[in-house]
Amino acid sequence: LIPFNQLLSIHCKRGLVWGELEFELPAGKVVRLHGTEWQETQAFYRHLLKSWLDWSEEMSLISAEVLQRQTDSIQTLTQQDKWFSRQTLATLQNAIRDSLGALPLPVSRLEAFDNCRDHYQHCLRWLEQGEETRTAVNQAWMDRTLAAEQPFFETVESSPLNVSQSKAVINGEEGVLVLAGAGSGKTSVLVARAAWLMHRQEATPDQILLLAFGRKAAEEMNDRIRERLHTDEIQAKTFHALALHIIQQASRKAPMISQLESDAKQRRELLVSHWQQQCAEKKTQANGWRRWLTEELEWDVPEGDFWNDPKLTGRLAGRLERWLGLMRMHGGSQSEMVEQAPESIRAEFQQRVRLMAPLLKAWKKALKDENAVDFSGLIHQAVNLLDKGRFVSPWKHILVDEFQDISPQRATLLAALRRQNSRTCLFAVGDDWQAIYRFSGAELALTTAFEQHFGVGEQCALDTTYRFNERIGEIANTFIQQNPYQLKKPLNSLSKGDKKAVTILPQDQLEPLLDKLSGFVKADERILVLARYHHLRPAILEKAATKWPNLQIDFMTVHASKGQQAEYVIIVGMHEGKDGFPAPARESVIEAVLLPEPEDFPDAEERRLLYVALTRAKHRVWLLQDVANPSVFIEHLHRLGVPTQRKPG
Repeated sequence: LIPFNQLLSIHCKRGLVWGELEFELPAGKVVRLHGTEWQETQAFYRHLLKSWLDWSEEMSLISAEVLQRQTDSIQTLTQQDKWFSRQTLATLQNAIRDSLGALPLPVSRLEAFDNCRDHYQHCLRWLEQGEETRTAVNQAWMDRTLAAEQPFFETVESSPLNVSQSKAVINGEEGVLVLAGAGSGKTSVLVARAAWLMHRQEATPDQILLLAFGRKAAEEMNDRIRERLHTDEIQAKTFHALALHIIQQASRKAPMISQLESDAKQRRELLVSHWQQQCAEKKTQANGWRRWLTEELEWDVPEGDFWNDPKLTGRLAGRLERWLGLMRMHGGSQSEMVEQAPESIRAEFQQRVRLMAPLLKAWKKALKDENAVDFSGLIHQAVNLLDKGRFVSPWKHILVDEFQDISPQRATLLAALRRQNSRTCLFAVGDDWQAIYRFSGAELALTTAFEQHFGVGEQCALDTTYRFNERIGEIANTFIQQNPYQLKKPLNSLSKGDKKAVTILPQDQLEPLLDKLSGFVKADERILVLARYHHLRPAILEKAATKWPNLQIDFMTVHASKGQQAEYVIIVGMHEGKDGFPAPARESVIEAVLLPEPEDFPDAEERRLLYVALTRAKHRVWLLQDVANPSVFIEHLHRLGVPTQRKPG
């Protein structure tokens, strides 16, 4: 039995005596009927062919109607005044497949019917070249929208938005990663995005959530929103404030944040005193700690009761704090942490975790006594409430600033919010070239492999910096992109800058350089002196106010300078080795297991740190090297064409 709707063609062939009918079916199958008398074969063929063709004609009318409906719905979709998302494309392609599957005619025959051909080809193009066609539709929509909404883009911020900023703002994908290079106006884009969603009535203020990493950044964002959008209804929050809000709403009681989170002195005293107590009371603990500090960290540990040595405890306090923080952030049991460790260092890691366990216990007891939670506990609790459905997210749009600093724990909170409200759009603005916080748990791969972690999305780049000149940009951008793991992006400058915009000087030339600067730097211009560590602050700066009263000089570490800018930047401490830049890797096995995997490229994070330092400057940067023991970065910059001078030129 061969149904008509499976027949592709019928052939009649003559043999020596007999006739043969050949039926072509899908997937290259052929059915042959032999051994019939030739006259009869011909008669049957003519009858069959007429019946089949009549049936086909009738079916082509039904097929044409189905295809017409499908092309009409494509037409409606492509002419909507909105972004054509990947999700919409996937839904459309499924609808096309369903339509084709429901046709009474085999798909391969549609081209033969005039009433079906064009509609079928149109559907086929969306199936076979869907992504290219979608991109073309979006491009046309963006061009129309940018022209029609020009007044919005010119007035939403204090300066008109450029084309790449405007395109990022109107991108309607469910996941958007905006790569915003140094000085490219990321805050403007975040504020304009919130304004756009309201302007287009895609969201009400209470459906928009803005997230920043620090309280100061959140406050600045709120000031900007009040000033530009004249509303208090959109509130930028830190991740911790968001977690607090979720817990308050879900459990109707506000958890108290532990005093230990805001008082570093108290925090360190708690950890050091419990550490000293452990070492004093248990010989095995003391021996274990001695081994850890001497063998792994290669510290000089005094004989006898080393735990009472003030210099050693001062040095260790920060480490204890960081290790405990990483264990709290992980949130799992000790056995789960140990399980996560690579086989080669598992035994060693287990010993370290055992040594840290009493401190973790003391920390938890301190929280309990205070009836409070720490920041890590806050986020774990919020995720838990979301997963149990105790809080239902009202947010349709989540906008995140400084996305490159996101940690797996914060990413889990975002994922839990999006699970609650599956159509939540994530608009992430960040710069993988400025990812410098791995030591506090930030995971760069959450940005560089955005789609793997947050689902299909679009990536766009802000292509113009309003801060530094072309020469600084050329050196900094080439330097950072030598690491193949960094995402490629264009970053153009508005001014040229001369060959000496980036210069290498000997480290003893700071005073002559400041003398020279005092001759031409204007009163409202700023000079930023940067170093890898705080203790590398040059002594001469103590006298800066009396020696160069007309200069506005600030000193800070490179980490602290993130987000800052100055007309002139001086980077000191460009030497190799201890306290050098790049900093030698000093990770304990605790960090090796509990921190995100670093990239397989020499000094990857330190390179990003130097990139941050270089791109703080508007006009000129000087790098002060130790001529006898220069940083390896000096050689790299020299190869990129950065000139070396003996004294300020």
